[in-house]
Formats: sequence, C-alpha cells, structure tokens
Amino acid sequence: MSETIFTKIINKEIPAEILYEDEISLAFKDINPQAPMHFLVIPKKAIATINDIEKCDREVVGHLSWVAAQILKEHGLAEQGYRTVMNCNEYGGQTVYHIHLHVLAGKPLGWPPYSDKLKIE
Repeated sequence: MSETIFTKIINKEIPAEILYEDEISLAFKDINPQAPMHFLVIPKKAIATINDIEKCDREVVGHLSWVAAQILKEHGLAEQGYRTVMNCNEYGGQTVYHIHLHVLAGKPLGWPPYSDKLKIE
C-alpha cells in the first residue's frame, strides 16, 4: 500500500487536531466537517479498504468503534446519538485508501445520508 495522507498524520509529518492516540489508533478532527462534531478514527496499521481487513485485524477494527464512543462520551455527545461510517472503494465514497471510521455528532442526522438520488434499476 502506498503512503497516504493518514500515514503522514500518524508520523506527525503534517498537522492534525488530534483527539485521541494510543498504540493501535489515532483520532483527529475532519478538515471538512459535515456535523458540529466530525472526526476520524484510523488504525495505525495501514489497511487500504474494508475488503483488506484480515482475521487478525478484528480487534484493531473493533478498537476504532471503542475509541469513537470514548471520545463522544468525553464530549457529552454519546447519549444524544451519533453516526459512524466506513466507506469502501469508489462507489462507497472512499477517497483515502487507509480505512477510517467517520464519526458525526452534534445534530440530527437524516437518512439517506447522501444528496445524490441515483435511480436503482
């Protein structure tokens, strides 16, 4: 896997507003927030897409959700609700090929979460 912007954030080569970090993961605010609270949780291990998650990565991927919940609890947003999303490949909206959990909170979130209404045949 080639180096991504997330690798550079992990390596502290470019700045990010970090909310949480441990040996497994890093959480930081999204640079283009779509909600009052919008952050990403990424594994430090480079995994390109959800399709590339291996059996040995299960705990790492579960850890991302745990981190998201802890941050939301700290900010008083867990009880009112939030959305977590992981995009996969082009049609799923993935633009950085290093898995990342989007976490959005702080306002009511509608459904469907996208504005483009594609005709499904």
